[in-house]
Amino acid sequence: MIRILLSLLTFAAAGWLTAEDRPNILWISAEDIGPHFGFAGDKHAITPHLDELASQGTYYSNAFTSAGVCAPCRSGIITGMFQNSIGTHHMRCNAKLPNWLRPFPMYLREAGYYCSNASKTDYQFSDPGKDEIWDVCGAKGHWKNREEGQPFFAVFNFTGCHESGIASESKYKSVTENLTKEQRQDPEALDTLPPYYPDTPIVREDWKRNYELITAFDTFAGELIQEVKDAGEWENTIIMFWSDHGVGLPRAKRWLYDSGTHVPLVVHVPEKFISFRTAEPGETDDRLVSSVDFGPSVLTLAGIEVPEHMHGSSFLGDAPERDYVYGARDRMDERYDIIRTVRDKKYRFVRNFEPLKPYYQYMNTPEKGATMMEIRKAEKAGTLTGAAALFSMGSKPVEELYDLEADPHEVNNLAADPAYAEKLEELKGALFKWQLEIGDIGLIPESEITAREATAGATYAILHGETDQSELIYTLTAIATSASEGQEAFADLLAALNYEDAAVRYWGATGFGNFAEEASEFEGAREALRVALNDEAPAVRIAAGRALCRMGDDPKALRVVADAMKGGNEWARLEAAIVLDELDEGARPVLKDLQAGLDKQPNKYIVRVSNKAVNDLLGTDNKVP
Repeated sequence: MIRILLSLLTFAAAGWLTAEDRPNILWISAEDIGPHFGFAGDKHAITPHLDELASQGTYYSNAFTSAGVCAPCRSGIITGMFQNSIGTHHMRCNAKLPNWLRPFPMYLREAGYYCSNASKTDYQFSDPGKDEIWDVCGAKGHWKNREEGQPFFAVFNFTGCHESGIASESKYKSVTENLTKEQRQDPEALDTLPPYYPDTPIVREDWKRNYELITAFDTFAGELIQEVKDAGEWENTIIMFWSDHGVGLPRAKRWLYDSGTHVPLVVHVPEKFISFRTAEPGETDDRLVSSVDFGPSVLTLAGIEVPEHMHGSSFLGDAPERDYVYGARDRMDERYDIIRTVRDKKYRFVRNFEPLKPYYQYMNTPEKGATMMEIRKAEKAGTLTGAAALFSMGSKPVEELYDLEADPHEVNNLAADPAYAEKLEELKGALFKWQLEIGDIGLIPESEITAREATAGATYAILHGETDQSELIYTLTAIATSASEGQEAFADLLAALNYEDAAVRYWGATGFGNFAEEASEFEGAREALRVALNDEAPAVRIAAGRALCRMGDDPKALRVVADAMKGGNEWARLEAAIVLDELDEGARPVLKDLQAGLDKQPNKYIVRVSNKAVNDLLGTDNKVP
């Protein structure tokens, strides 16, 4: 009660706070690491500096990112909004934000804070630019450069534990060169290797490197903390440490399981600002925290009202606790795989909107990693067993449900178990509701998003324009869900092919393609798909072509897909290349079109997919960047 009263009296409104009242805020961020720290109970971790910070602060043991990869997640952090609502969901995209949607440091600067970032951005939008968001953004960004007495918000990002630190021998050696013998790990002694990896010396070496990179990061964090103490700012500074997603290895980074989204989060709140504590120093708080909550929490610390448009909310002080956290996966480099998830404290539900795609789609970047190469080697040899074999399957279940207490690695899917039917329905309902609330633009094909941006004025406005789009959002979400539910949805899919919006028509065609054998016998399906081959939207034409090709030999449908690789919409070209690649031998008649995709393309992703398809058809091993 005393803590709540103090919060109300001292921090209720920004106008009540003088510079002396406002805390400095230091963010220490890392890349590509999970909670492999001593404070999180990992017996192998060598992380003394952050363990000490946690002993004086709070470890939030249920913190999760909104994506399993950096850029989409960081766009959500800087805006306080889910990436699949504002259009920053595809890896390496450049969304157009509405003018009113401002990254949260801009509010801090207006309130008198000095804001520095050293130096990662990766926000997936270019306007506003970094010079508008930050006072200084770059290697020289540091809170010491502020005016005397000015409160600061400073971000320092460690790049050394990025997945490239594991994959690249030279980077690994450079990042860890100052580690002592006592700080090194014995790969054979590590009993934390996940069961979905083949247990080989090469895989263990990668796992060892993950630990050692984290130890190097711990030293980096310790130096930043000491700087605050040396400057006499320890009692004036709230420190937050977090990672942008999970481990930089297969079935972790880019995925929505705990391995990819469960992150370490530690907050140290000095006695001066005790009202923002949620636990006593050294205690663990198991409340659910989403990465979209990070920005709103900083605004709250600064006494700034959190804008209503933000999806996130503060998790500090007497803030109400979340019931769920959510996550989204969309295009990862050159491959689409629409996946959504919702998690409470014990269970995770996953919906795979594209279940016919394998877990491990071929992507240039992760394929270069040693662990991924070991997985591919074992696949060819047929030696994968158990959980490792599970994630090398050629398709995925539509629904996944995991009990995280009994099954922390999420390998025992309970979705079909009647004993968990009630929990399954609860989480399915929560996920659907969330998609409706945020307007899940990730359900719109990327080629359609780029075609609509100019008219809408901003990517977010495609589903949140001046006119009410709630009916479209509901219909789109419902039909995208139905597209993976089989014959019981065929009537709805057929109706969707005649819907006025191309995104809905796309899912109608995609749903029939997902169940091509059964759909080929469904009255009206073939005829409607043949009509869709002439649709004005390339995504619909491509999806209809895919469906008809999967129903049997259809030269016209194959030609429609191949011709889409020559169109003016670069993302339609990619969508078409992916369909041809997935047709395997069925794409041989259009081999020349795929070979044409190797040269003079508007983005490297088209080249990558075309190269993979050509290699498979010709038995070659050509490499592309």
